[in-house]
Amino acid sequence: MEFACGFVYVPPSVTQKDKQRLMKRSALLPPAAANWKRPIIPPPPPPNSSAEAKTPKTLLSPPKFIEQLEKNKEVKQVVKLSPFYENAAFHKKTEEASSVSVTPQHTPTPRRKTALLPPHMRPPANSQSPPYSEPFNSSITNNQTFSYDLPEAEPDLNAQPWDPDYSYTAPEGTGAPVRLLTENSNISPQTSAPPPLPPRPSNMKSVPEYLMVLPTSTSSSQKSLSEGPVPPSPTRPADKSPLQGNPNVMLVSLEKLISEEQVQIIQGEPSACSQCGSVLDSCYDNMVDLCYFCQPCESTSSPSSSQSLLTGYQDGLFLLNPQEKLLGSTNALLLFCIDISGSMSITSQVLEGEEVFHRSRLHFVQEAVLQCVQMLSEQQPDTQVGLITFNNQVTLHGYENFTSHFLSSAELADVDYLKEAAASFPVPPPLSHTKDYLQRQVRGLSESGTTALGPAALLAITMASRQPGSKVIICTDGKANTDLGNLEVEDDDARTLLSSTIFYQDLGEYAANQGVTVSVLSIEGTDCRLDELGRLADRTGGKVVIASPNMLHPEFEQIIKNRTTATHCTVTLLLPQPLRVRGERQSGHKGTREVGNVDPDTEITFQFGANEHDAEVSALASGSCVSIQVQVRYRQRNGQRMLRVITAEREVTDDSSAALSSLSLAIIQLNSSQASAALAVRGRFLDARREGELQRKLIERAIEHNRSAEDKETYQEWVKTMEPIYNNIHNFTRRNSVVSDAQFLTDAGAVLLYTMKHSNRKSISLKNKQKL
Repeated sequence: MEFACGFVYVPPSVTQKDKQRLMKRSALLPPAAANWKRPIIPPPPPPNSSAEAKTPKTLLSPPKFIEQLEKNKEVKQVVKLSPFYENAAFHKKTEEASSVSVTPQHTPTPRRKTALLPPHMRPPANSQSPPYSEPFNSSITNNQTFSYDLPEAEPDLNAQPWDPDYSYTAPEGTGAPVRLLTENSNISPQTSAPPPLPPRPSNMKSVPEYLMVLPTSTSSSQKSLSEGPVPPSPTRPADKSPLQGNPNVMLVSLEKLISEEQVQIIQGEPSACSQCGSVLDSCYDNMVDLCYFCQPCESTSSPSSSQSLLTGYQDGLFLLNPQEKLLGSTNALLLFCIDISGSMSITSQVLEGEEVFHRSRLHFVQEAVLQCVQMLSEQQPDTQVGLITFNNQVTLHGYENFTSHFLSSAELADVDYLKEAAASFPVPPPLSHTKDYLQRQVRGLSESGTTALGPAALLAITMASRQPGSKVIICTDGKANTDLGNLEVEDDDARTLLSSTIFYQDLGEYAANQGVTVSVLSIEGTDCRLDELGRLADRTGGKVVIASPNMLHPEFEQIIKNRTTATHCTVTLLLPQPLRVRGERQSGHKGTREVGNVDPDTEITFQFGANEHDAEVSALASGSCVSIQVQVRYRQRNGQRMLRVITAEREVTDDSSAALSSLSLAIIQLNSSQASAALAVRGRFLDARREGELQRKLIERAIEHNRSAEDKETYQEWVKTMEPIYNNIHNFTRRNSVVSDAQFLTDAGAVLLYTMKHSNRKSISLKNKQKL
């Protein structure tokens, strides 16, 4: 088995994100409050001098402030750094200390209050604080003067009325450290100009915002708050958004698993869980006491349970019935079921050299069958080939020592009688003995009557069921129109149409259970209701084909060469409890697919993932490991029942970049084709389109992330193949049936979707190359 992604991808849940992240805000922003508003600049106090009267009613810029201080020695302004507080009363009390005041020279200067100063700014207890009238006196001891950056002029925010009880506080500066002046520092306002203001940092906006940062150490946290948002770490990619679509896709190449011979065969049934059937170890007596897959999520994710799982079989092949009697013959039957009704007499033009000939449809079918008989007699002379024809009656063609058998009228409506007739009819000998007789019978066919396709299909499948691995090829040019399996009563009798639908569905199940592969071929330009007949091929692993009359032989030959290697195949996927199997029919952490017959090109895909609405998802922590088991049960051509068990361990991640980097687009594309087509053939067109769109977005994001030109070119060709699913699926549907409001597929739509449902990587690649 192969995985499309190198990890088990689990989208990060909101709960996990909240636990892993810490809410912090910048130190340049005010404290959070329920109804916080930006401070409004109050008007300055009324001017007391002519110089002040000419000053605009705004805060003085730094140069004008120094000039005003030089001209008027009596006006002293002290701007005090104060933190933001939510207590309005405190602001009102401190407003007098922070606002501009005019003091006469003869008025005694109040002593500086130091109660609110930090310890390093307080003078000693035995010293006197200098008056505020001498702030720049450098000869006074125990005095420290602070230099800081003045703020830029704030914008005019007068949209709200001024609150007289509100105290304006100057905003903080650029965030640079405060310089402490030593005692020997000498600052002369007359000679020293203030330094130019640095530009406002880009992260200091007019509207407060709160930042989400990852938790770090104390020192690094303070540093990040002063420098702005924390950039992403170079070791963690920036692409962290959840993925659309599902990268958790598993591919099972059945032919590869069945044909591998290097695996040692173990005799007998393996020890399995009585609840889920998982195979873990053979040391128990046909029972597993502690099942990894049945345990709750907490136990499944523990290291001890993971280690106990790894002691089991990673790849085991079991022979389930060593004492069972094997089949005497492994040769498979090949039965041609040919329509010889009156519509097969319709002719088509054929150009041979420079001459134009008119050939009937039956003539083209006869030529195709004769060529196949000749090929098989040369390459596989032991092949047993039989012939069944149908019009208003069904003929089981015999051979030299056994005459043909004819069934008609009421016999064609009795299912039990038809099965008994097929069971009593002898199996044809190898082609080496019957070639000449069979060729004469094929050449002697003629067209007439109606189309008893249903009874003929039942007879052919019943005959072929004697030898598992046999093939039935049905070739027709019209709808079945006799009692059993009638498909021509769509507008007249809803009950008959429904019974016909059930008939072909049950017949497909019967063929699959007997190991018979059924393929259906129709001739171009006809309407055969392949959406119903295709059920036979869909369930048994056969093909549904529309071919032009002159291309019937290549189609016949391709079906014959596609040899059945195993029958009665079922594939089971087992996941831990927090994971779920996704698809058409979800079945919790265990899903089983009935495959039936296996040929060298059979590939199936599964989707799985975490159940986002389940509380157990929290157990799938990123970095943990889970185990996934696949069980393949099948029968070999000689009748032996086999079981292949493969267990793999996968790492869990919520990192989108890691999942995209390890993604296999070929497996994702194959799964999207199979899953979308499986929904569409059941009439769920909207679900099919939604499934295809999600996986397409995943593929597009992977191509953008990996920047692969080859993947991009392959993807563009693959999108053309998926075009009917994406845009014009209704072009392949017929008008509503009388049975229900559901829309049914046309013959072209049935062929397209059934082919997509059973596609493989090889067929998709060949189709893309043909388009190129």
